[in-house]
Amino acid sequence: FKDVIHQSFFFEMFVEDLPMWGYIGDIADEDYIIGEVEGSKTFLFSHLHFRIGINDGKIVSASVSTDSKRKVDITDVTKPTSVKFSYSVEFEEDDLPWRKRFSRYTDSGFVPRVFEIHWLSIINAFVLVLLLTAFLIVILMRVLKNDFARYMDIDEETMEEEESGWKLIHGDVFRFPVHNTLFASAIGTGTHLITATMIILILALTGFLSTTVRGSLLSGSVVTYCLSSCVSGYVSTRLYLQMNGKNWVRCALLTASLFPVPVAIVFMWVNSVALAKRSTSALPFGTLFTISCLYCLLCFPLTVFGAIAAKNYAKKDFDAPTRTTKVQREIPSEIPFYHSRFFQMCVAGFLPFSAIYIELHYIFASMWGHQIYTLFGILFFAFILIVIVTGFNTVALLYFQLAREDHRWWWPVFINGGMTGIFIYAYSFYFYFHRTGMSGILQGSFYFGYMAIVSFAIFLMLGSVAFHFSLAFVRYIYGRIKCD
Repeated sequence: FKDVIHQSFFFEMFVEDLPMWGYIGDIADEDYIIGEVEGSKTFLFSHLHFRIGINDGKIVSASVSTDSKRKVDITDVTKPTSVKFSYSVEFEEDDLPWRKRFSRYTDSGFVPRVFEIHWLSIINAFVLVLLLTAFLIVILMRVLKNDFARYMDIDEETMEEEESGWKLIHGDVFRFPVHNTLFASAIGTGTHLITATMIILILALTGFLSTTVRGSLLSGSVVTYCLSSCVSGYVSTRLYLQMNGKNWVRCALLTASLFPVPVAIVFMWVNSVALAKRSTSALPFGTLFTISCLYCLLCFPLTVFGAIAAKNYAKKDFDAPTRTTKVQREIPSEIPFYHSRFFQMCVAGFLPFSAIYIELHYIFASMWGHQIYTLFGILFFAFILIVIVTGFNTVALLYFQLAREDHRWWWPVFINGGMTGIFIYAYSFYFYFHRTGMSGILQGSFYFGYMAIVSFAIFLMLGSVAFHFSLAFVRYIYGRIKCD
């Protein structure tokens, strides 16, 4: 007890999902710089007083306090000390509505009072990213305008001599990527995840999904993911068939397992570690059986249903604005370093990550710390922000890639869009070692395992966003020029 008191440890309790915090003890006559000195005393609080607020038969507030007069001196740890713990409970009427019962936690000493800074920081990031994105768009549109004018005015006799840049690869730009089954499944899964995320955020904002009940957000996410599984099957199978794929059943099966299988592997490892350590965080068999039934009876069938719907009703013609040549054009090998694949990946991940860095810190603190996260309006705003920034940023990088006559853009734009997920996972290491104070295989397995799942989901979501933006861009520019 003495060690945790000197380290300012505190306890956390819940009453009807309302958290309460309190310190374990107190220190008297301690030097603020040196710490414990001769004559200083360490006391353990032996009595807790709980104050419960009631409104219309429901608990709307809860707090705990200690009695400074009822404490035990535990300075000398070599001498056995008998401590008798006690508690008291006081019920009182409270006019706070039940739906606003979490509003008082903004004044708690255990929750940082930085909501104004939080708003200003996210708005500042939004303005900064808007300026950068507008800057890229202006440059891009001016360059494209000049390119269009140049290409539309060239005579057919001098076309072969004057032709260069992105128009030169019009016969290869719509050449389908390698590993088209995996590519289509990744796009379908990412589209599914971003659809489910939008639904969850909208439900949380409108109040249909209670964010104050512990576990409700996670349960709602699982159910929403399962109910929207037909999106992944439809999108992936439609794209696979448009890319002249023949085995659509394999594509549907891969889509149904691309995200759930890694999640299951990580979860089995984390749950096994929790069971080995006899931790209460290990899920019981009943919960595991329920999740398995949701996947087998709801998620998997809906994915297959979406694939069948795409097979029978979706448009199977890709409708490329230019014809693809039979012989693939050679790609220039000598390029400056700032056009290299690695450099573009770093740029593609850094800009969206910088836009949500502030919000990401609060989300991490809420997930892995003692703080309460209720600002879903800002979270929805940040989510829309990162989607737009990822799309525009990827399009700008795609233009530079096409301008150097590199027509292999399918996988690069997907990876560039998903690089933000890699940046987030890298940031999780910094947060773990410098902000959480966690240690041990149990806490490390939970933290890095679940962060790997979150980062993988963000990788798939933003990768699919980047592809949809890029495909629309490529169709637009090649649909407005004269090609042989």
